[in-house]
Amino acid sequence: MGALDGAPARAGAASPRVVIALVALVAIATAGASAGQGRPAPSLTGQLLVATDALRDPRFVYTLIYMFQHDAKGATGLVVNRPVAEVALADFLARFGVDSQGVSGRIRVHYGGPVEPSRVFVLHTEDYAGAATRVIKDGVALTTDPEVLEAMGRGKGPRRSLFVFGYAGWAPGQLEGEMRGGYWVSVPADQGLLFDDDHERKWERAMAKRRIEL
Repeated sequence: MGALDGAPARAGAASPRVVIALVALVAIATAGASAGQGRPAPSLTGQLLVATDALRDPRFVYTLIYMFQHDAKGATGLVVNRPVAEVALADFLARFGVDSQGVSGRIRVHYGGPVEPSRVFVLHTEDYAGAATRVIKDGVALTTDPEVLEAMGRGKGPRRSLFVFGYAGWAPGQLEGEMRGGYWVSVPADQGLLFDDDHERKWERAMAKRRIEL
C-alpha cells in the first residue's frame, strides 16, 4: 500500500499535494518565461540611435543614426552627422543621367554607413512625395530616387533634407544585442536635431536629450 492508503511515507519523500503544487509553480514560471521571450522588442523605426563612449568601431564612433526600419528581419538606418563633401547639384545630377538644365545650388553629401556605399538616400520632410518616397514617422520621409534632387534644384523639393550615401544594417537580433552591451542608446527623433547643419554638436545634443529623459 502507498502513503495514500495510510502507510507512512518514506523519509524525505514529498507528499502528493506538495508535488502537485511544485509542478503547478514550475508550469507558471515556464509559461511566464516563454511569454517574455516571445514578446517582440519595441521597434526603433523613426528613432535616433546614439553611439555611446563604449563603441570604438571607427565607422560608428560618436555617430547618430536615424532608424528607418527595425523589425524581426533586422534593422537599417542612416548616419546623419557625418558630412563628407559639398558638390554642385547640377554636376551631381548629370552623373546620374538626370536632366540638370536650369538646376542650381549645391548639396552636402553625407556618409550614411558602410553598407552599399554607392546607394543614394534622401531623408527629408514629408512635404515632398515622389514615386520612390516612403513616409517613416512624425513627418520624416525617405526617397531613394535622384528625382528628389532634381526637384530640389528646381525649387520644388522638400523644405528640409539630408543627402546620404550608404547605410548601416544589422541582422535579426544583432542590434538588440549591441544595445544590451551598452554600445547604443535610443532617443526620439525630432526634425530640428535631424536636419540641423550643426553636425559637430548633433551627437552631444542627442546624448543630452537621453540624459534629460532618464
